[in-house]
This record gives sequence, C-alpha cells and structure tokens, in this order.
Amino acid sequence: MNIIARKIQPDIPAYSPAGNECALFETAWTRQLPLLLKGPTGCGKTRFVSHMAEKLGLPLTTVSCHDDLAAADLTGRFLLKGGETVWVDGPLTRAVRDGGVCYLDEIVEARKDVAVVLHPLTDDRRILPLERTGEELEAPPAFMLVVSYNPGYQSLLKALKPSTRQRFVAIEFDFLTKAREIEVVSAESGLSTVAVEPLVELARRLRALKGHDLEEGVSTRLLVYCASLIDAGLSPRDAVRAAMIEPLTDEPDVRTALLELAQAVIR
Repeated sequence: MNIIARKIQPDIPAYSPAGNECALFETAWTRQLPLLLKGPTGCGKTRFVSHMAEKLGLPLTTVSCHDDLAAADLTGRFLLKGGETVWVDGPLTRAVRDGGVCYLDEIVEARKDVAVVLHPLTDDRRILPLERTGEELEAPPAFMLVVSYNPGYQSLLKALKPSTRQRFVAIEFDFLTKAREIEVVSAESGLSTVAVEPLVELARRLRALKGHDLEEGVSTRLLVYCASLIDAGLSPRDAVRAAMIEPLTDEPDVRTALLELAQAVIR
C-alpha cells in the first residue's frame, strides 16, 4: 500500500491511496481499534497518518521512537518546578486525556518497557495505568493509537513480538507502481514526468539490491528530493549522487558500483 501525491484540499497533507487504507483507518477510528502500519522507509506511512488525522479533524501527536525512548518518556514523570515536585504528562498520556491520534513512529526502536505500557491500551480495556501517580486513565472514544515499523530492519533484538502485533489491526505499505510513482514524484517536485521517469527506473533497480549490497532501497522521499534538486537547476548526475547514492551507503566500492549503475540509467 502507499503513498504521497496531490493535495485533495489545501489544508490536508497530500496523499494518494493505493488501496483501501483510508477506509480501514476510518473504520479503525470509528471502532476504537489500534492500528499498525508496516512497510519500508519513506513509503508514505507518516504522510498517511498526517493526512488521515487532518481529514478527520483529529489532533495528532507524533513520537519518533529511538533506542533511549522509555515508557516514562511516553507516560510522564515527576519534575522539579519552582522548588516543587510536580507530575508532568508525557505525550501518550496527554493524548489519552485529550483525545486524538497518538502516532508512535518506528515502535521497534523504543525500549522493551514501552510495549508493556501499550498492552492494556490496545486491548478491550483501553486503559493507561500510571503507576507513579496511582491513576488508571480510560481512553475516551476520541483516542486512537497508531504505531509503525519497518519489517526490513527487524532482528532478534529489534522485533515486534507476536503478543504485541496481534493487538493491532495492520496495514502493509509498499512503494507505488512505476507509473504512479512517476506521477507522485513529478507532482511533489515540479519536475516533468519525462525527466522523472529515469529516476524512478533507477530507484527500482536500486531497490532490487536490498538485502545484497544495500540494507535499504531508495525511498520515494529521496526520489522527491532528487527531482527537486534537478528542478532547481542541479545536473541530474549531481542530484542523483547527492539524493539517491550517498544516502544509501558509506562503502566506497558499493558507492562506485551504484554510480556506474546510475550512469547507465540516467543519460
């Protein structure tokens, strides 16, 4: 499923549905079901959430997960303020209190105690226990939890456990077809579809190397960056190197091979 595209309304982030993901999101929201988005980097997951939150008129809280993100960073902690110790809600707690969408991006990057906090919030209880304050917050109907991750980066140390995955309704995202990706990149960058076509062809060939010479393929985001550089006057060769080759690898031999492939495709 996937990705970015033309704006439908001026105030709604651009998004081009690839299937029934918009209907699934709305149904999950209506039925108060947590949602899991999975797919490669840069394929439109975050844009999709922003689009749907704006479309439905919902407040959106986004948390980019990382290795040091602990449960307390989401729920809150006691802090010293003006000589007093006061409780300060974290982003997840604020979203539960106020309603709206709380989006945890790349959930597998967070510490393991985060999943423990999410479990009672993602089953029929829909509660958020705050052990330090003794509160047990019940999520209102106007609250929705959305998480995402990239299965391509999973390992034994960073994998979403079945006990966590099976608490969510899941949508799989992928890159668009060649024709639609050309259309999207052209619309986002301003570069003509004729000039964008070889860039997309190169991206598709680079994606085929994922798992061999590359850990990850070229994202649609990088394609838009590359096309934007060309539209601004940079040569295609320099734009491809800056936006599609250098971000993929630091290995000199691999970079040389990728540049040779780029030269064969971008003439």
